[in-house]
Amino acid sequence: MLRSLRWRLLLGGGAAILVALIVAWLFMSLLFARHLERRLTLELTRDATRIAAAAELDPAGRLSVTTPPADLRFDTPAGGFYWQVSTEAQTARSRSLWDAALPRPNDAPSSTWRLRRADGPFGEPVAVLEREIRVGEQQTPVLIQIAQDQDEIASAQGEFNLELALFLAGLWLVLLAAAWVQVQLGLRPLADIRRDLADLRASPSHRLPSARLNELRPLTEALNDLVAAREQDLTQARGRASDLAHGLKTPLSALKTQSHRLRETGAVEAADRLDRAIDAMRATVEAELTRSRLAGQSRGGSAPVLDVVEQLVQVLEQTEAGEALAFSIDIPDALTAPLNRDDLTDLLGPLMENAARFARRRVSITAVAHANSGLVLAVEDDGPGIPVERTDVAAGRGVRLDEQAAGQGLGLSIARTYAENTGGRLQLTRSVLGGLRVEICWAAGSGQ
Repeated sequence: MLRSLRWRLLLGGGAAILVALIVAWLFMSLLFARHLERRLTLELTRDATRIAAAAELDPAGRLSVTTPPADLRFDTPAGGFYWQVSTEAQTARSRSLWDAALPRPNDAPSSTWRLRRADGPFGEPVAVLEREIRVGEQQTPVLIQIAQDQDEIASAQGEFNLELALFLAGLWLVLLAAAWVQVQLGLRPLADIRRDLADLRASPSHRLPSARLNELRPLTEALNDLVAAREQDLTQARGRASDLAHGLKTPLSALKTQSHRLRETGAVEAADRLDRAIDAMRATVEAELTRSRLAGQSRGGSAPVLDVVEQLVQVLEQTEAGEALAFSIDIPDALTAPLNRDDLTDLLGPLMENAARFARRRVSITAVAHANSGLVLAVEDDGPGIPVERTDVAAGRGVRLDEQAAGQGLGLSIARTYAENTGGRLQLTRSVLGGLRVEICWAAGSGQ
């Protein structure tokens, strides 16, 4: 998964979004907690101010609150809302405190209200707002305290955090889906380049169109430069091969003249050996010219297999080797091979010619297309074939077929070159007819 650019971008984006949302959750939770504290302070200050205004000392020095808060929560025992007015000697309290008392601080502010956390009268945590004021002609210090149970605030904070987390989790999924769409759209130009590369593979003269995105334009330009350099190298290689072939024609002609002279002097056996060597060299040169001509050519095209085979059979039936043979053809009418008609003719021609040369009575040409295995085209004969040990060696990687089977090797080598140039492969097996079976296979989707 980490080798996929798509997944790496998605995972990186998803992780970054997740971290950002977690930070947002923490920040918003902190803001809500501060909002609750300000709201709590405001409400407690309002009630505490009323209590302070109602606190009195009568002439006898008795402390009282003439108009306590009307909130019924202050009248419910252990109800979570408490007020207390106290001096050093006496205390007035809300009914909710019952016989309990709020803890007195060591130093109470006298100029402003102070909010602090403490243990409540019944063991619960409370928020206490307190201030010391002066009452009466004697300016007696009186401590005003009002408290609220923290459980309700903590519950509100917890509910908010949970709902916020659920909302942000849903938002993360939505943003993750949006990131997936963004990644897909962002990588689409790469898919376009991949399709252009497929067209380039089918047609070497094709060039990648200039990318519309600035980030990809250097890539397409570099690929086009690479293709141009490769095409130039192939052109030079084909030119050198052609020059070499033409350069060998004069020495071969001279050797052919020497062969005639040997034959005229009666050295027939030596002349035959020389002729065979000259013919083998010419065939080798032709094979190498074929390879150089095919190098870098298009792999595209579509040729009707049955038409090409029937045309080749008609030609072979006119030859000395083919007129005495029975040719059998088993090929569907609509079947096509993934190369043009001329290339298919050049591919099958040497194979069918070899089969006709070595067959005793019969040559079979079959072709079939499977949905899974692809297109399989086979040429078989009932001749001597190739020994099993040579077939195994010939099928080995990097081994030239023309070095393994005398008389057949060059035709097989040329056929293999055509097959590999179109994305296929050539296999040699023993035919059920007793001779050689040459099988050319293309992957599924190559033939129809």
